Amino acid sequence: MSALFAANADTDGAHFSHERRVPAAATDVHLASAAVPVAASTEAALEPRKHVVIIGGGFGGLTAALALRHAPVHVTLIDRRNYHLFQPLLYQVATAGLSPADIASPIRAILRHQLNTTVLLGKVTGIDVAGKAVLIDEKRVAYDQLVIATGARHAYFNHEEWEQFAPGLKKIDDATDIRRRILLAFEHAENSSDPGEQQRLLSFVIVGGGPTGVEMAGAIAELARRALSTDFRNIDPRSARIVLVESGPRVLASFPAALSVVAKRALEKLGVEVRLGSRVSCCDPEGIVVANDRIEADTIIWAAGVMASPAATWLGAVKDHIGRVVVGRDLTLDGHPEVFVIGDTALALSADGKPLPGIAPVRQTAGRLRGACHRGAGAREAGAGAVPLPLPRRDGDDRGAYLTFERGARLITGHET
Repeated sequence: MSALFAANADTDGAHFSHERRVPAAATDVHLASAAVPVAASTEAALEPRKHVVIIGGGFGGLTAALALRHAPVHVTLIDRRNYHLFQPLLYQVATAGLSPADIASPIRAILRHQLNTTVLLGKVTGIDVAGKAVLIDEKRVAYDQLVIATGARHAYFNHEEWEQFAPGLKKIDDATDIRRRILLAFEHAENSSDPGEQQRLLSFVIVGGGPTGVEMAGAIAELARRALSTDFRNIDPRSARIVLVESGPRVLASFPAALSVVAKRALEKLGVEVRLGSRVSCCDPEGIVVANDRIEADTIIWAAGVMASPAATWLGAVKDHIGRVVVGRDLTLDGHPEVFVIGDTALALSADGKPLPGIAPVRQTAGRLRGACHRGAGAREAGAGAVPLPLPRRDGDDRGAYLTFERGARLITGHET
């Protein structure tokens, strides 16, 4: 299990701890003392090393940092939290299948042997593109090259007031809050003598039929039908109603159509109601309205949409309808070859002209390409032109993608197991 001592830049304090703590000071390596490879010549040794600043310690940012471990550069990685989160498994923390420390690792521990790298805990508030500096409140961190991998956040389609009733799942705090809501719903139902109230408490609605929504629906069904099935005396957890709402014609729209059919059939076998072509029109503390049908529910989970981080605003860059920065084939900002935007923050197109999906293999591939592109950036500065990068296909890289929606059942890029 991962050791974790997690701090948040907003609170400058500890979120939670695990059996073995990794103090931040023990692994902090400052730029002034960073060890670097021995230069091949005196001239090379005297040449000042470029400073690469990476914003974001997720899949893309961390992969970019690791790809630069042998490069003759100084690297500074900035994140508002001091741990790397394996986000695809957040739903298992939310349904009590895993503890938070199982899916989070301290960034400093991951990079402790990478002596050309410094980790900074801080919340980025802006970017001075002209002055080549990242702003952390009043602090300025100068860069020669910048990698922005700040990810995405929830989107409620201009109904931000729904967030308090239907939390999303993007960080550990979200997962632990949803877990608390789910488990308390069963506890409150056990204590209630009103059948109508029990039914409302045991109703769970998941909005969004993408990977997160499908996995959450399956995990809650498993929790109710199996893990908690014999733990209560006044209620039958197996009677819980789980509803998955999707506005489109099928679940898992980014997966092959055949897998959408398999997933829907498996969810229905678990007892999940799958409502396709249904839009949410209202959300309040007592329930939700879907296609003019009101569902009384105590727990609503939002997995329907995302909005990119404010990176486009920081850069003054062209963006799409969900805030992603439009980048070129080499992942650079137009007119600024020293600025790279990767992962969910970027609108990157595949070879067939379609946007690359926001999945881990794509983010990691972009991070590796950024690391490999360091010498290419030097070539551009020398006037050699842009270096073509082999961006992944629309479905990610050759490792493909998978999701788990039931014990022993997975969907793996075209195969059912």
